[in-house]
Formats: sequence, structure tokens, C-alpha cells
Amino acid sequence: MDIAWMAWTWQTAVFFAAIAGLLALMTVLALVKPERERVGVLRIATTRGDRLFIALLGAAFINLAWLGLVGPSLWWALGLSLLYAAAVFRFV
Repeated sequence: MDIAWMAWTWQTAVFFAAIAGLLALMTVLALVKPERERVGVLRIATTRGDRLFIALLGAAFINLAWLGLVGPSLWWALGLSLLYAAAVFRFV
């Protein structure tokens, strides 16, 4: 199988390492402090894992919109994504 078409750069490695680190952190948190569902502004019961998924999905859309509307420099989009994730974990 040839995967030479993929752009395996250090940025790609950091991205996948960050996702793996988040999943490991969520596993440790689930073992140390069991999750309880809570209802936030969306009026649905969510756990930490649900909020992580919502934050990652929103960050993907923020970055795609930034690429389409602004351009290839994604540093500001990263900042917006982190603010969005903080808001999701706080209010959702």
C-alpha cells in the first residue's frame, strides 16, 4: 500500500499526538474521577467525552471556515478553537 500522497509532517504528528494525549487524559480522568452527566445550554445530558467530541468537531469547522474565508495561516483559528473548547467544557 502506497501512502506517499499523504503529507506526514511534524505538524501532522503533533496533531495526532495531541488527540492521543487527550484520549489518554480522558481515560485517566474517568478512572480517577468517574463521570457524571450534566445538562448545559444545549439542554442535553453530556459527559466529558461528549464535550470533547463537540469541541473537536467545532474546532474542525472553525479551521475549515478559516481556511476558506481568511487563508492558510491557522494560528488565529487555533486560538478561536481553544476558546470554543473552553466554552464547550464550561457551558455545554
